[in-house]
Amino acid sequence: MPKVLIIYYSRTGNTENMAKYIAEGVKEEGVEVEVKRAEETKPEDLLEADGIVMGSPTYYGTMAAELKKLLDDSVKYHGRLDGKVGGAFASSAQVGGGNETTILDIVDALLIHGMVVQGDPQGDHYGPVSVGAPDGKVAEECRRKGRRTAQLVKKLAG
Repeated sequence: MPKVLIIYYSRTGNTENMAKYIAEGVKEEGVEVEVKRAEETKPEDLLEADGIVMGSPTYYGTMAAELKKLLDDSVKYHGRLDGKVGGAFASSAQVGGGNETTILDIVDALLIHGMVVQGDPQGDHYGPVSVGAPDGKVAEECRRKGRRTAQLVKKLAG
């Protein structure tokens, strides 16, 4: 069965809640999902998933150090994530707080690994974002991201 790994860092719980909502969307599509904190994830865990979605609060316009460390450590598997589905999400304290730059920084790393990243023509184009605690709209954007990720994983993983 295909599997999606959702990795996040969260200090206040906002990004963690987003990860849980994304997982709900993955489950709706009948795909196995695992949700893990960045600091509890090993680079080799990335090899076991068909899809990887990473989320972070925005710190100075980019991802948290805990998520960046995981990505830096994943260099030993460069090329081995090629063709897997990737995605990103972010939270911040305010509008204009750097959500899109954070998502794009995560996506950059996933693309360098050779991963397939799908945009969204309707919702949050780059990935779900939340300003403060996720509300109902954010929860649905996250579920949508989960469903779309799972659908693409099923197509690509067979």
